[in-house]
Amino acid sequence: MGSAISLRSDFGGDGLRILARQTKDADQARRLLALASIYDGGSRADAARLGSVTVQIVRDWVVRFNARGPDGLINGKAPGKPSLLNEDQRTALAQAIERGPTPYLDGVVRWRLCDLAQWLWEEFRVSVSEQTLGREVRSMGYRKLSARPRHHAQDAEAAEAFKKTSPPQWQRSPSVPPRAR
Repeated sequence: MGSAISLRSDFGGDGLRILARQTKDADQARRLLALASIYDGGSRADAARLGSVTVQIVRDWVVRFNARGPDGLINGKAPGKPSLLNEDQRTALAQAIERGPTPYLDGVVRWRLCDLAQWLWEEFRVSVSEQTLGREVRSMGYRKLSARPRHHAQDAEAAEAFKKTSPPQWQRSPSVPPRAR
């Protein structure tokens, strides 16, 4: 069986307890207190019991603490899946959106997400779903715009004549002298 990973020598149990008292993050405080018990000569199993975790997780805390100090014990946000498009592909996509489709080449008169996904496949052999592509396009600063639909036979004069012109609801009362009331 191997030996335990040693803790950094620039901290001590009392220092970690002070940091645990000052922090606003409850998880970080719990981890600092568990490591403080190790600094004071306690076993890793005791630290695991104190932190309500397993010995393996205490080992992970020690590795993180040794690498980044007390800040390494704060839960960070996961980086997430990297983007499917690189910068060159994003630039080409932005240029294609700005330029607009060429009807005889692209077969469409306006870009839809499914058309852009097809264009990306033909240009770069990158398969992107419409939902992912919509997220990418929004992150690039583009929004879906559509014109208000209009009937081809709409008559503007007939629409104006159809509008109701009712008198306003609130009207000023005629000024009557106070004695006449």
